[in-house]
Amino acid sequence: MATLANIVWLGTKELRSFGRDYVLLGLVVYSFSLAILAQAQSSSQELHNAAIAIVDEDRSTLSRQITQAFLPPHFKPPVAIAERDIVPALNAGTYTFVLDIPPRFQADLLGLKPARLQLDIDATAMVQAGLGAAYAQQIVADEVARFVGRAGGSAPAPVALVARIAFNPNAETAWFTSVMGILNSVTMLAIILAGAAVVRERERGTLEHLLVMPVTPFEIAMAKVWSNGLVILVAVGLSLVLVVRGLLHVPIIGSIPLFLVGTAAYLFFATAIGLFLGTLARSMPQLGLIYLLVYLPLAMLSGSNTPLESMPPWLATLLQASPTVHFVAFAQAILYRGAGLDAVWPRIVVVSAIGAVFVVAAILRFRKTVALS
Repeated sequence: MATLANIVWLGTKELRSFGRDYVLLGLVVYSFSLAILAQAQSSSQELHNAAIAIVDEDRSTLSRQITQAFLPPHFKPPVAIAERDIVPALNAGTYTFVLDIPPRFQADLLGLKPARLQLDIDATAMVQAGLGAAYAQQIVADEVARFVGRAGGSAPAPVALVARIAFNPNAETAWFTSVMGILNSVTMLAIILAGAAVVRERERGTLEHLLVMPVTPFEIAMAKVWSNGLVILVAVGLSLVLVVRGLLHVPIIGSIPLFLVGTAAYLFFATAIGLFLGTLARSMPQLGLIYLLVYLPLAMLSGSNTPLESMPPWLATLLQASPTVHFVAFAQAILYRGAGLDAVWPRIVVVSAIGAVFVVAAILRFRKTVALS
């Protein structure tokens, strides 16, 4: 009972110390707010509000249908221009796409003669140009097939492929990157906060003060684990509700409390890694350098950036020993697919077991460091 009380009181000391460290406090606030917004809104891989103009030299029913098919949010409403204005408009950057529909396009199509359209693209905006070309080609092909089918000009295709996208019907990048940004921030800040707590004690000379108190290294270490984990857990919950769901309007299908339970289990692993690195580093700059060597592989190979299925089989098998992989997997299952405890409990158990091993290793290292102090 005394041990539990010591852990609680030492943890509250850590919370007060964190509250006075404005650099770390600002890092937590930024990582779970502005950084999530920037990651979700600046790395979009969808076509959005592309400027398009149409040169309609055919003035037919089909050309009007093609013009009306370019709709928001992928394209801005098409603007009619003359053929002589194509090059000046592209040079001025007024439009990214200009679709030129030649005379007798509909008549040639119905007469089974070669019919061609010209799409001029300003490729200085490379990503939007590449995506827009594919969108425009699909839109024109769909409208032509629909028109010819109604006119009886061709038989229907023997096979029709119908794509149905589950959980993210419009395939919006922000729905994925925002949540994955939170998961990466959990790993990053858990390591930094726990490691900085140890280094801060050493730099300020308060570690020696703790040693003369009737507390054990285990109590000191566990206090740092629960206090720093609590800070991150609260930040994660607020970020999901206020930033992801509130500002970005990303639907969270699953149970946020269940996700927080799994996050709490994962935080034992991440904070233990931070404690371990804190015992190795002698200063904050040194901790930062060691942190990069640990965090980058954990984040890049977690499945939050590249699916494990796209990795070599031997690497995907090896990564099953990483709690970060299981953390990303059950987070996606809960938040995206609405999975319940019955579907994710094996991964949570694995994360807890591996995390317990790292906690024991970190405490043993912490004991040795305290003894040397």
